[in-house]
Amino acid sequence: MTILRIATRKSPLALWQSEHVADRLRDAHPGLAVELVPMSTRGDEVLDRSLAAIGGKGLFLKELELAMLRGDADCAVHSLKDVPMELEGPFALPAILARADHADAFVSNLHAGIDALPHGSRVGTSSLRRQAQLRAQRPDLALVDLRGNVNTRLAKLDAGEYDAIILACAGLERLGFAARIRARLDAPHWLPAPAQGAVAVECRADDPAMHALFAALEDTPTRICVEAERAMNRALHGSCHVPVAAFARREGDDLVLSGLVGSAQDGQVLRAEARGPLADPDALGRRVAARLLEQGAGAFLA
Repeated sequence: MTILRIATRKSPLALWQSEHVADRLRDAHPGLAVELVPMSTRGDEVLDRSLAAIGGKGLFLKELELAMLRGDADCAVHSLKDVPMELEGPFALPAILARADHADAFVSNLHAGIDALPHGSRVGTSSLRRQAQLRAQRPDLALVDLRGNVNTRLAKLDAGEYDAIILACAGLERLGFAARIRARLDAPHWLPAPAQGAVAVECRADDPAMHALFAALEDTPTRICVEAERAMNRALHGSCHVPVAAFARREGDDLVLSGLVGSAQDGQVLRAEARGPLADPDALGRRVAARLLEQGAGAFLA
């Protein structure tokens, strides 16, 4: 291989993440030439409807996967929260990098946090998970769809279209907008999307040379946590069509997983938590999912 080609979306955040992976690869393998192959995906192009309405977060992957199948790219870089629970086709995730801040961010030019918002304030987010938790906390708020990249969303807030918006802390920090975070929305009261804050590399499953190349970027503690979160989501058949949230944290030799299923319509929220060994994050995820289903989560997921 003369040049390693990384397929990436064209958004500023996706390009930052891919360049970060490229830099890490160059550090781990001196002399390796790496270039980005920026591409537009359907998830980036259709901005007048929610992701749930146009087919889900997998739309961010499809074109990048096709590029790998055509031989136009050797791998792709994704926000792991956008990667479906089951990869379609001959693909694998050879590396999950160390997780950045997992929390959501409350962003507003006038108000310090959710509780400080005046009655009936307009809050921008297209995430059903965020909408469910906002409704549970503040049923009086007007929740308004908000699509587009981070820069676009901030510009809409600054233009006065919203009183506040909810974004991921990691994306804001990566793009140099950490100062825009008025409040971190964090566990246990507020849960992120499964695997939020983690970046993953995708390549063909039958490419051992690519797997070996990326081994240096793997962060085992992050993989253990996100595998528990994704296992819970998988067991619930979760997607961007349903409000599912999860966060796993290490406590000594144990892994503790908090999970949530909610309703974006009325703000009803179900929560469950369990503890298990670090060696089996998959079983822990399934156990928390089972506890949520025992509480009636199936009605929210139907």
